[in-house]
Amino acid sequence: MRLHKFRTISLFSFVLMLWPPPSSSTAAQTHPTGKPNVLFIAVDDLRPELGCYGSRTVLSPNIDRLAQQGLVFTRAYCQQAICNPSRASLLTGLRPDSIRVWDLETHFRKQRPNIVTLPQHFKNHGYQTVGLGKIFHDTLPDPTSWSRPEPENPVSYHYLSPETRARQWNRAANAGRLGRSQSWIYAFLRGPATECMEAEDNQYRDGSMTDAALKIMHELKDQGPFFLAVGFYKPHLPFVAPKKYWDLYEREKLPLAANNFLPQDAPLFAINSLQELMCYEDFVSSPRPTEGPLSEQQARLLKHGYYACVSYIDAQIGRLLDAVEEWDLRDNTIIVLWGDHGWKLGEHNSWGKRTNYEVDTLSPLIISTPGARGNGRATASLVEFVDIFPTLCELADLPLPKGLEGFSLVPLLNDPDRYWKHAVFSQFQRGFTGRYMGRSVRTPRYRYVEWRDWIDRRLIAVELYDHDTDPQENINIAQRPANKELTKTLTWQLRRGWWNARPEIKRK
Repeated sequence: MRLHKFRTISLFSFVLMLWPPPSSSTAAQTHPTGKPNVLFIAVDDLRPELGCYGSRTVLSPNIDRLAQQGLVFTRAYCQQAICNPSRASLLTGLRPDSIRVWDLETHFRKQRPNIVTLPQHFKNHGYQTVGLGKIFHDTLPDPTSWSRPEPENPVSYHYLSPETRARQWNRAANAGRLGRSQSWIYAFLRGPATECMEAEDNQYRDGSMTDAALKIMHELKDQGPFFLAVGFYKPHLPFVAPKKYWDLYEREKLPLAANNFLPQDAPLFAINSLQELMCYEDFVSSPRPTEGPLSEQQARLLKHGYYACVSYIDAQIGRLLDAVEEWDLRDNTIIVLWGDHGWKLGEHNSWGKRTNYEVDTLSPLIISTPGARGNGRATASLVEFVDIFPTLCELADLPLPKGLEGFSLVPLLNDPDRYWKHAVFSQFQRGFTGRYMGRSVRTPRYRYVEWRDWIDRRLIAVELYDHDTDPQENINIAQRPANKELTKTLTWQLRRGWWNARPEIKRK
């Protein structure tokens, strides 16, 4: 297959010129019960590198179709660039410090047992709430949030290759007979980082899950308002997808990261250590960021696999959108698409997430509300994932739970150009034993990060990046004498926090 045969219009500005003008209505049509449905789509490790975000390479015609029907947020930021804290924050409407979730192991209910989640809030107000796949972190589910248990997916494995699966069984059998250091490697080695097989979509887990989601949507469509959450696992590692999606791309023509080097003058601990990638058998001996980049062949393979997985998931999203239209649900269904965080594809000589940098914290977000005046447009306003909870409450005319730490985006859905937040906030835990916490404030122009010791609050390091001159965050300019006053201003802004960056407060 040739790329030009599958090319959808990829430059967002050109697409918008061709789309019909949005409706002048300001309110979503509702279900006969008086409430709109919600289709809530999460995609693991999805970068904002899609046709509707201006990519000339990635083929995402179905996500682009959703963008035509909704508002694209080009500056949406997660609160922490790793699965569990990001998802727990989004689904509770609270920031990582408030729920005390900063790692992959802590369940938010351990810290806040009585908290009400986004789907739980909808369930409490008459919705049928069903979650499939990875909505909460996959090892930390929350049955309280759902009206019914998630149906079991018949496809639970990653790989189709018989040889790969045989090796995995052998490792599992041998792990108990090895010493501690060796057994750790066997326990966490996950097969190859990529797989390209002739297969139907539903032979892999995400395609099978889409089958189940369509069946459930069909059951729910006449039973009153529903909140259906579908969480796709790809393009998370390993990059496994049917061959037809690999065939959409020519590996040798894929652009590689232009900044495959560490940020100048940044602390080394601010960079992730490739620990995700090094769990896979073909990359276990890969160099660390300070030792040099992967080979060009390795980089192209990984990028090819990632893009194939994005197109595979895009096809599954297309199936959901087709069903919404076929079953006449479009006029009373709010559709939200989000990726839990970004992902590095060689940028900063790294692969994966787990940093405070733009490439990790900037995430896709599209909200499609029938009748919203901003549909078919994009907004560059700064928004955060904690804003999604109050937004959906307002769109569904539900009361807001007390204590949410985000703000409804409904004003932007109807006026994408209006004034909004002047700063957003992310954080990440780093250093030996996770002793350092980096807290980041992102303004329209700058990213500023402070690294402090959690025990004695001592300042360890600072980072400052100017997006007007350095959009890839390649040069830390925090220590330059000319930026002394700017650093003081951003320090003050970081310490004042999210409440003092709320939309109704104007910058001085």
